[in-house]
Amino acid sequence: MHRKITLRGNEITYTLRESVRARYLRISVDMERGLVVTKPRHIPHFFVERFITAKADWVLKFHAKLKKVSSLPKLKVSFHEFETNKYKALALFKQEVKFFNSFYKFPFNKISVRNQKTLWGSCTRDGNLQFNYKLTLVPKRMRDYVIVHEICHLAQHNHGKIFWELVGKTIPDYKQIRRALHNYVM
Repeated sequence: MHRKITLRGNEITYTLRESVRARYLRISVDMERGLVVTKPRHIPHFFVERFITAKADWVLKFHAKLKKVSSLPKLKVSFHEFETNKYKALALFKQEVKFFNSFYKFPFNKISVRNQKTLWGSCTRDGNLQFNYKLTLVPKRMRDYVIVHEICHLAQHNHGKIFWELVGKTIPDYKQIRRALHNYVM
């Protein structure tokens, strides 16, 4: 159920959920639904509004972030599109890992492609590289950065100074590219 509340002159729309399992009021932010308030059935609505008002600083902060994020380009991929194209994407990632790793020469195990909601890529301690299918939808320079980032994790499983020096050897403008990646919503 959608409701509205005015906080410091800002009209905020939120989704009110009742839950038989909830024991306390809870506020969360969801990329799809925006601000979500979950309440136990026994709590009256005026108490919900009082609770939101008490958390006004937090609510306004995240509402502003949601407005900013909602204006960013969204990379939505259907299950069908992913299933149809994942092998082409895997071939692309294998080719690009081979290219960049010809410089680094770090051993790795396997490469896989996933349709993830929050990660561009990852590297396991076993040396497995995983890449988000949505990287095929962003500019090549951003994809290159993520691939190099994960290759460098084969040697450094952290984001320390040595790690960033490794990344900078092939992607010297990695800081700008990293910031630009934040302009996409997965």
